[in-house]
Amino acid sequence: MATWLPVTKEKGEGQVASGREELLAVLKRAATESEFLAQLAEDTHEALEEYYSLTSEERAALASGDIKKIESWVGKLDKELATWLWCRLSQEKY
Repeated sequence: MATWLPVTKEKGEGQVASGREELLAVLKRAATESEFLAQLAEDTHEALEEYYSLTSEERAALASGDIKKIESWVGKLDKELATWLWCRLSQEKY
């Protein structure tokens, strides 16, 4: 099983990930790792803990499955990357 780490890039003395890269990393991981997908469904906050550069607005959009907002940040999502969002929207809780 692959180990997923947050996407980071060098910036100055520290490492900072762009929100777009982090969002795409979360969506890609959810599409390819069923355990992570289940964790997102069970406790989105905990599942996103390691993605420290996500803003509260980005976390809220992921938690609620706000496809329009996420696509406004990252561009049109293909079917694979939209997996988590469609799963979230099909759940009864938001």
